[in-house]
Amino acid sequence: MKKKLLTLFAVGVLATSAVFTGCGSKEKAESSTEASSDDKVIKIGASASPHAEILEQIKDNLEEQGYTLEIVVYDDYIIPNTALEDGELDANFFQHAPYLNDFNEQNGTHIVGVAPVHFEPMAIYAGKSSSLDDIKEGASIAIPNDTTNEARALLLLEANGLITLNEDAGVTATVLDIEENPYNLEIEELEAAQIPRSIEDVDFAVINGNYALSAGVTGALAYEASDSLAAETYANIVCVKEGNEETEKTKALVNAILSDEVRDYINDQYQGAVVPVF
Repeated sequence: MKKKLLTLFAVGVLATSAVFTGCGSKEKAESSTEASSDDKVIKIGASASPHAEILEQIKDNLEEQGYTLEIVVYDDYIIPNTALEDGELDANFFQHAPYLNDFNEQNGTHIVGVAPVHFEPMAIYAGKSSSLDDIKEGASIAIPNDTTNEARALLLLEANGLITLNEDAGVTATVLDIEENPYNLEIEELEAAQIPRSIEDVDFAVINGNYALSAGVTGALAYEASDSLAAETYANIVCVKEGNEETEKTKALVNAILSDEVRDYINDQYQGAVVPVF
């Protein structure tokens, strides 16, 4: 009788063990399935325009590759990088290399660019005067007053034969680097976001692409060229955390965004206010 009871107890223990083992295997399998499913979601942070708009165009492409693209829109330039560093995002798309490099240096982050996509060219727009071919002596031109954008504006003026800069000035140029000013232009340095509102007060204005888009300013007289120093320097890039440059997610994202379809969309949608660099 005792032997029979021991046998039944042993069978019960084995059965119970099998149940818990089975549950553990099921939970492990479910966890593995969830991880696999999560790995097919690409979560990317972006500015609303044009970055998120561009990303919307690659959702179908990525879906065909088995990925779901989740776009998180931010209205600042800090959180998209800290979220990427902390692993809350797989990638972000809103910044150019000079900003990224400075952010990494200032914050100890480890973010790298993997694909230059576009730049938002500065352009010269007509104010009180209508043509650069008939520019008058002493014409007034508004340019941004911050270091980065001032240099870009001055390089654009130089590219259109309006001024000559010190040959070593490059992307650090300021008005102090103007060596020749044949039209005696009156250059007014204003806060970049203010310039679209001040365009009627000057003969011409140099406006950032994003501000021109937001303000509905069109009809540019001259753009930064897609092969210009500014385009090479300030192209907006897709970024990932260091170490993730060659993951399958990153490869799929980069291949989708650097496509003919995206290039055509940018050219058609933004009519020169945003320019592809690939």
